[in-house]
Amino acid sequence: MSTLRADPPDSTVERVLLAAPRGFCAGVEMAIKALAWMVRAFEPPVYCYHEIVHNQRVVQRFEDLGVIFVDDITDVPAGRPVMLSAHGSAPEVVEAARASGGYVVDAVCPLVTKVHHEVKVRAGKGYRIVYVGHEGHEEAVGTMAVAPEAIHRVETVEEVDALPEFEQPVALLAQTTLSHRDWAEVAEATRRRFPDLWMPGRSDLCFATTNRQSALMQIAPRCDAVVVIGSANSSNTRALESIARAAGCPRVHRVNGPEELPDDLSGVVGVTAGASAPEDLVDAVIAHLAPTGGVEEVRFTDEDEYFPPPRNLRDLLSAVDSFATFALGGSPANRPGVDDRRVRASDVLASLT
Repeated sequence: MSTLRADPPDSTVERVLLAAPRGFCAGVEMAIKALAWMVRAFEPPVYCYHEIVHNQRVVQRFEDLGVIFVDDITDVPAGRPVMLSAHGSAPEVVEAARASGGYVVDAVCPLVTKVHHEVKVRAGKGYRIVYVGHEGHEEAVGTMAVAPEAIHRVETVEEVDALPEFEQPVALLAQTTLSHRDWAEVAEATRRRFPDLWMPGRSDLCFATTNRQSALMQIAPRCDAVVVIGSANSSNTRALESIARAAGCPRVHRVNGPEELPDDLSGVVGVTAGASAPEDLVDAVIAHLAPTGGVEEVRFTDEDEYFPPPRNLRDLLSAVDSFATFALGGSPANRPGVDDRRVRASDVLASLT
């Protein structure tokens, strides 16, 4: 086993191939900025149902600011502000949060909301739903709770083969953060079992997840090792690990930060980051690797998707901004609008520390 060290080694890394896109997706950008604004708007503690995103460094930063993460919505005291995580929550959790009397912001990713809507509509039309998702993952748990009597979760071809024969029509839906490779294999098995199954016209797989996987596939065959930055409980991060190995890369390492890098990396090292990993961790990893031949960014595509913060939070931000402008002697009517699109979540995080 390689020895881990906190100080940069005498680098034998010749070059870093940096995958693009990488790191924060539009849903994570939205959720992190939303929680940061709640921290600024309310006296602590602010509560969050589940980890806001699956990254231990991001979660730790918010914990340091007094955010309390809970896995049971009843642990939120009545009247306290609470955010529901980007992974989506069961309908009864959303109802319980709103009934508690506190300010509630639902930071669910719009792509997850799309799947929840598909589940609700198909179940309402009498379909049996085959849902491809990881057991115990927050997104899968929340999605299945939309219509638990109609949905069957599968993760492998063997589980598809073990499904009963259904008298009702069958629909196929998916967790958004699956790797395309894992999804395609199970989807094909489901088609064989149920040739007339319904599928959405637009894939449930997150475009950002797919883009990060495609970008990694471009560099992995050229690398002596690949470093994937992200936490172990991040589904899309683990999918990147699997893809690098499937591409034949001889060494693949998932790390939370530079201190977890092995000290014997050499040659050409590929670097990417899961959709919940901030860019400052990417910078820190590259600095630790200290490639003698520099860094080459290999871009698969550009991303310009933007998800605005939930409407009630936008209204709150606008009200706070108006009050602050008035208190400072300005005219609320002439104040510039709140433009969160121009603000990066990584910069928001850095400003809070």
